[in-house]
Amino acid sequence: MFSGVVSRGFATAGSNAGRANALPSLGRGFVAAGVVGGAATALWTQRAYMAAAPPVALSPSEFRKFKCVKVERLTANTNKYVFELPDGGVPGLTVASCLVCKVNIDGADVIRPYTPTTGDETPGSMELVVKVYDQGKVSKAFGELKVGGSMEMKGPFKKFEYKPNDKKEIGMVCGGSGITPMYQVIDAIVRNPADKTKVKLVFCNVTQEDIILKGQIDQWAQDPRVSVTYVLDKPPAGWQGGAGYLNQKMLGAWLPAPSPDNMVYVCGPPPMMNSVSGPKKSAAEQGELAGMLAAMGYSKEQVFKF
Repeated sequence: MFSGVVSRGFATAGSNAGRANALPSLGRGFVAAGVVGGAATALWTQRAYMAAAPPVALSPSEFRKFKCVKVERLTANTNKYVFELPDGGVPGLTVASCLVCKVNIDGADVIRPYTPTTGDETPGSMELVVKVYDQGKVSKAFGELKVGGSMEMKGPFKKFEYKPNDKKEIGMVCGGSGITPMYQVIDAIVRNPADKTKVKLVFCNVTQEDIILKGQIDQWAQDPRVSVTYVLDKPPAGWQGGAGYLNQKMLGAWLPAPSPDNMVYVCGPPPMMNSVSGPKKSAAEQGELAGMLAAMGYSKEQVFKF
């Protein structure tokens, strides 16, 4: 088990060099030859491993086309798209990161960010969950995308570096397709038994039928590190989750308390962002903390807006 970042590095035989000084001079040549031979073997092994490792399909410097091989309807306006990554490639994602998709509309390129819901654990394919808006541009193009069609993508781009066990608890407030970056982080935590970070997810939607990826989220909720609260604007009769619009009382009951040991992530449509945390200043800048989280005593450093 591990809780750190894994790098594709190999140890060298350099530690043997110190032993040569304690040996008779006659033996030093043999030791030196062993060190050189060991280093050469390690280098060859490293190159062979890297050659065998899956290629990274995405590029942060150029757009590349990827073929859609499956479209699955999740809700009335949200689909899951599976894209083929050539040569058994992987997206090369870190947690948490995103990619951008580009479409050409009336001669002008339009670009929007999306967060994949699968990572390097599925060589040869990558999944995107996209909510389709009639007034959207890239999302509308996704709505029209069929199996066999393609989408231009570039990335990955790191939002921030998630570090296992860096925080005791992480609260997550999201709405609609804003679940996707939270999904990426929770998946990384659940996959790592050495990560003791606790997650408190507050997932807001209009109706029960609008909850995307619910099957996987409910499965994660069986993990003692993960608690999930669904909030609906229009709950059905007998609904056991949260109901109505979010307020400070709800967040106070469901999120970890303001503390340097805790963090809160927020992602959702603009009205929700404005109410909960205030908007981002730009794609690259968080902006000032506002909304309910500021009123509840969280600091700017304790909140991350996707």
